[in-house]
Amino acid sequence: MDSNYGALAAGIGSIIGIIFLYLFYLVLIAFYIFCMWKIFVKAGKPGWAALIPVYNTLIELEITRLPWWFLLLMFIPLANFVILIFIMLALAKVFGKSTAFGLGLIFLSFIFLPILAFSDAKYDSSVEGMFGKIK
Repeated sequence: MDSNYGALAAGIGSIIGIIFLYLFYLVLIAFYIFCMWKIFVKAGKPGWAALIPVYNTLIELEITRLPWWFLLLMFIPLANFVILIFIMLALAKVFGKSTAFGLGLIFLSFIFLPILAFSDAKYDSSVEGMFGKIK
């Protein structure tokens, strides 16, 4: 009788590792959504909008005063990264933060989004968009 307990232990360990990884990922997503919810509420938008894909990007474009058709560009590979940079820089601007903070939102969003969400940063509706006044 040949027993192979080592392979069984490795298989169980792998399954536990994958489950842990997925749970960690779900917690991270939930935290990101919670931060976006707080940012939306700060900007006077409904927080539940952070839960709905595509619509949350449209609301974010409204908050940052960027044109709605940027949403269409988000579906184009590589262009979506450029649009995301515009959104993050504009998000920092409308909350009275610097361009350096906007770069933090781009490269270290897991740190800077919670800072924006939970700090005393105020949304300034009088700030013009990156491209001037956009309706």
